[in-house]
Amino acid sequence: MQLHVGIDDTDSPEGGCTTYVAALLVERLAKMRCRFLDYPNLLRLNPNAPWKTRGNGSICIRMEAPQGAEADIKKAVIEIVESHAEFQCDNTNPGVVFHLGEIPKELETFHNEVVQTIVHLEDAERLISRYCSSAVAWKNRRGLIGALASIGGTLRGDHTYELLTYRTAPNRGMKRLIDEDSVKRMDSLIPETFNNIDPETNKVLIAPRGPDPVLYGVRGETPESVLAASRLIEVGEPIERWVIFRTNQGTDAHLSRQYRVSELIPRHPSIVTGIFEGRHRIIEGGHVIFTVGDDSGRIDCAAYEPSGSFRDIVTKLTEGDVVKVAGGVRETDVGLTLNLERLEILSLAHKFRLVSPRCPICDGPTESMGRGQGLRCKKCGNKGPGLIKKLVEVPRDLRPGLYLPPPRAERHLTKPLERLGREKQGVPATLLVPWHSD
Repeated sequence: MQLHVGIDDTDSPEGGCTTYVAALLVERLAKMRCRFLDYPNLLRLNPNAPWKTRGNGSICIRMEAPQGAEADIKKAVIEIVESHAEFQCDNTNPGVVFHLGEIPKELETFHNEVVQTIVHLEDAERLISRYCSSAVAWKNRRGLIGALASIGGTLRGDHTYELLTYRTAPNRGMKRLIDEDSVKRMDSLIPETFNNIDPETNKVLIAPRGPDPVLYGVRGETPESVLAASRLIEVGEPIERWVIFRTNQGTDAHLSRQYRVSELIPRHPSIVTGIFEGRHRIIEGGHVIFTVGDDSGRIDCAAYEPSGSFRDIVTKLTEGDVVKVAGGVRETDVGLTLNLERLEILSLAHKFRLVSPRCPICDGPTESMGRGQGLRCKKCGNKGPGLIKKLVEVPRDLRPGLYLPPPRAERHLTKPLERLGREKQGVPATLLVPWHSD
């Protein structure tokens, strides 16, 4: 019996983690003689969803279960969710969906919609009633959206891996005891991992900052690379358990739809190709605002202060540059703003300035004698008619290409530059041994 279990919305800003629920469930299912068909899938959904908690991640566990075991599996899932979900948080609304058999195309389409747009609970409930064996939801039931989306997120296209380690209960909420030098050594030794260190600040990025149970997570191209990386990371506290997930993190899965400016919709991740207009503005807080236009309209784009050197790239753009901007669309009091996550410079406008010539007689510098009175040599006094200012092209301190914020300012789904050319397809035929703790 092929069974897929989707889970979403068990965490809160104060604690909990849906991946931790998955880790507990993996251990329970292994004891129930289930054979896993894939690593647990960690699907990051639309990062602009208004009701997300932290990383907006949902989980799907795919398995071959013994015949007749569905009821026991369902009971185990419900017990673990009810024991570890953050029900006290108003914005935590867990959902679990069970699906038997192959994944229909309609559920894959639904997953893409949840990653790239905003969908409604009614859409999820309609598809659950048509395609899924059962579902359980708590509170306002919104977790069903992400739970169903995780089932449809089969990750047949590009994907990465993340090994997550978890803390023991007494240490949660305390400072994480991770040896940063060991992380930096790991980063240099295993290039198949990514986003371990921020190159601008030298800051270690593998550990979250909140009170959730995650100790650290290391991301990479293969399960072997993240497992090897974890063995090089030194910590000063016990690791309760660990699991390798297969995920859409680092794939730009949310940035797949090109829009004209007039078609932009609030909270939708969007790509727009247009022309840089006017000048950039720096507003309070150090955020850089600029305008991009196409034949349908104009939109402000924002590069925020935490993006560091990325803002410096934006400030070098000039009128007429052709760019492709990508990010989430936000509704403001004065219209829509695109929160910049990625900038591709397609072509640069030519930039000129007027330059006073050198004197043809003595090669001295020249200067203006006043409005409409021409130039004269400051050295020999020559006022010849050939002394006129000339337009000279100004070299641009910028090149066409793709630019991203530094890793510390990237979203979970953002594809790092080092992943370009590393994209992969397909579902793993076998699973690494071991891929989780006992």
